[in-house]
Amino acid sequence: MSHVVHIVQVKGALKLRLKLIVMMSLSPYKCSLCNKAFSQSGHLYRHMRVHTGDKPYKCHVCGKAFSESGHLHSHMRVHTGDKPYKCSLCNKSFNQSSTLQIHKRRIHSNRRPHHCPYCGKLFKTNVELKRHVRIHTGAKPFSCRHCSDRFSFSNQLKTWLTCHICQKKFSESGHLKEHLRRHGGVKPFVCDGCPKRFYTADERIQHQPVHSNYKQFCCGKCCKDFKRKYSVVKHFENCSDNLGFVDVFSTLK
Repeated sequence: MSHVVHIVQVKGALKLRLKLIVMMSLSPYKCSLCNKAFSQSGHLYRHMRVHTGDKPYKCHVCGKAFSESGHLHSHMRVHTGDKPYKCSLCNKSFNQSSTLQIHKRRIHSNRRPHHCPYCGKLFKTNVELKRHVRIHTGAKPFSCRHCSDRFSFSNQLKTWLTCHICQKKFSESGHLKEHLRRHGGVKPFVCDGCPKRFYTADERIQHQPVHSNYKQFCCGKCCKDFKRKYSVVKHFENCSDNLGFVDVFSTLK
């Protein structure tokens, strides 16, 4: 039986060697920069663009350039909306076959071949693993172009909005809108108790206690009540009434 196994192994090795010889004979065109071999001169010529950076195929819609015509053809689906690759499990369509394969692994498969070397957690795709590893390494590859802050994940990167009048930058559109009101003198928030107007709803809320006797803020030293928070803060700093404390244990002696 062992002789049979040995013969099979020898035959397998010979078959593999012959296959390699055939492949080498069929790939006479070798790249002088990386030694990669090709069976046709046209394939070698196309490969050389990897080293030269040449991108002769340009999109007439957005101007993006590609090194191969096939890549341009795939890119054009972004503009046409064509999605020829359909998932056989959920009928969802994609514009690239690679995107379809990723979809199948992430949604319809339970296979998690990528594992974290730090904690052993498993992931379906290499992209998910790389994103997770940053938690352990602390890597922050995303930098803000407006400040020196760096982030581990792209969704943490703020989109800065610029005021066209004074060039001040804001991280939220609501803050920019509020800021622009101040440039234009627009005060859309009107007090219910008087004709006074305000730039923001918060400013109106802060004003409204003027028309009420309700005092929701209390000094912790003298228990005096106030309508506004800033009033009690200012009072507290200068309050001369010290309540002090009682040593309960001293009374038990």
